[in-house]
Amino acid sequence: MTHQRFRPYKHNLSHDGDDFSCELAMAVKVGNRIWLRGQTGHDFDGSFISEGDPALQAETAMRCSDELLREAGASLNDIVKLTVYMIDREYRAPVFSVLAKWLKGVRPCQTGLIVTGLARPEMLIELDIEAIIGDE
Repeated sequence: MTHQRFRPYKHNLSHDGDDFSCELAMAVKVGNRIWLRGQTGHDFDGSFISEGDPALQAETAMRCSDELLREAGASLNDIVKLTVYMIDREYRAPVFSVLAKWLKGVRPCQTGLIVTGLARPEMLIELDIEAIIGDE
């Protein structure tokens, strides 16, 4: 089965004086399954939207997720698993209200986790999404 990779990019990192680059994709489709890169407040142009506002970061993450799924031939209705990472329990209400708006009627399996930090300090939330294109 062929893997389709959507929006490939290079991620450059520096750690303890060592520079390296990872070749990644924002979405991967295999058959009728799609995995998205963790979605945060980062827009596709690399800018960070809504620093300090978890609801606006969730809004950006869902908007980008919707666009990536459409590029891969799917829709939000095809989401089967959603994992929500937040750095503060107080973010639950504002973040989940955004998710409820975007995912009305979808009913994915969902896990919510409170974590001590994400990859960058401005990130307050991150969404991990898996979708399966189905007939329903």
